[in-house]
Amino acid sequence: MHTLVDLLIELKTLATATGDANQLARINELFSNPRAPAEFQVGRHFVARLLVPQAEAAMASFDPADRLSAIETCRTVFPRSIAARLLRRVIKDPDPKVRSSAKRAASALRLDDVAPPDIRYRVERDSPLGRHNPTGWAFGIFPTDDHPQRKTKQATRQTALDAHQLPKLANVAAVAQLVGIDPDALVRMMRPGTEAGSGYVEFEIPKAKGGTRRIAAPRTPLRKVQRKILDDILAKLPLHDACHGFVVDRSTVTNATPHARAALVIKIDLKDFFPTVHYRRVKGLFQHLGYNEEVSATLAGLTTYRPKLPNGHVVWPGVLPQGAPTSPALANLVSRRLDQRLSKLAEKYGASYTRYADDLTFSFKTQPELRIGRFLWWVDGICQQEGFSERADKRRILRAKHQQRVTGLVVNQKVNVPREDRRRFRAILHNCAKHGLESQAGSLPPGADFKAYLAGYAAYVHMVDPKLGKQYLAQVAALIGKD
Repeated sequence: MHTLVDLLIELKTLATATGDANQLARINELFSNPRAPAEFQVGRHFVARLLVPQAEAAMASFDPADRLSAIETCRTVFPRSIAARLLRRVIKDPDPKVRSSAKRAASALRLDDVAPPDIRYRVERDSPLGRHNPTGWAFGIFPTDDHPQRKTKQATRQTALDAHQLPKLANVAAVAQLVGIDPDALVRMMRPGTEAGSGYVEFEIPKAKGGTRRIAAPRTPLRKVQRKILDDILAKLPLHDACHGFVVDRSTVTNATPHARAALVIKIDLKDFFPTVHYRRVKGLFQHLGYNEEVSATLAGLTTYRPKLPNGHVVWPGVLPQGAPTSPALANLVSRRLDQRLSKLAEKYGASYTRYADDLTFSFKTQPELRIGRFLWWVDGICQQEGFSERADKRRILRAKHQQRVTGLVVNQKVNVPREDRRRFRAILHNCAKHGLESQAGSLPPGADFKAYLAGYAAYVHMVDPKLGKQYLAQVAALIGKD
């Protein structure tokens, strides 16, 4: 039997171990005995605060085994407040085993789903997740199930292809003809993983604020296919007016402009924006447009990626890969109902709303009378019900007395490049003119094209502030011409 001191030492060793794939499983085993002595209750509170980062990482893992282990930790170790925050991420997980385990844990802890109710469904009052819809977005934004309580708008679906002048595709052969390859090649392009013969390669790139981002980029043949799908289908579909990221004739400037001179700006970041959109949601989108089951499954398979884990397990369902030309368009299209609901919520409370990829921004021209916490509860709940999770650590509430930035631009008075950025770039141009381009090239990462950086940043400033940008462009042209 463990003494309290022995138990705490063992728990601390396990909780602070790095690189241990079975860390959570071992801790779960310690607390799984319902007849454990009272010392274990002290140990549970002691270890909970140490395990939060590991549990969050496990919840974000592609491996469903890691998510299952983290769910068990929520049930056996964490207090209800921490468990509720972590379980919300997987309560509607696309993997059925993970989703079922999360629901059982929520039921055992007597937790309610916080999303607003989905009035299209009737949910029993004794549901373990409360009176809210426990299915939500599990099978796509546009569910294609035959649920008797769902009213399908067949007329809309029959006319969608004609309304948007989309290509009529009857089967896989028609898809192959559209993208210009042999039908057998389509199957090869949908192989999982990154091994020889698969459609993707994986690599990591550094993030601007530290850490790395994993990119799954399609190989050239698949990239050409995805580009064809983008040009002939996805690019023809309308997006919500609040959507500004990866949209023609919209930019960070158009995204920031509605929030200029606001009394209050609220910024929210969505967690794992692309990976959250999985195969079923993409397939549901194509079926909503009017394509049949076979064609929708093929189009979804060509535009999603199934990672292959080191143990050979293939992650299912596949997700939108960061690096594919179709991913931004698909994510925006799947988010149309999210944008519509958040726009209506903002309108109700006298706010403006825009979205640039995974960055959501709300602003109030005058100080709102409502409780901001209540407003954010609705925003968070709508995001969850529409299939997205908020990154609570990136939430920002900016008042007019502080600098307000929206997608990198200051909006306190007018939309402008931050003053410190302008000063830094002006100093770089001055030093280049005085000492030559090579004197400043070291300020960029190794291998970066310094001339391209100067021209690109000057063009960016010109997009935001044409008068100042014109000066920068002239200075950069003179510097490059001298070199």
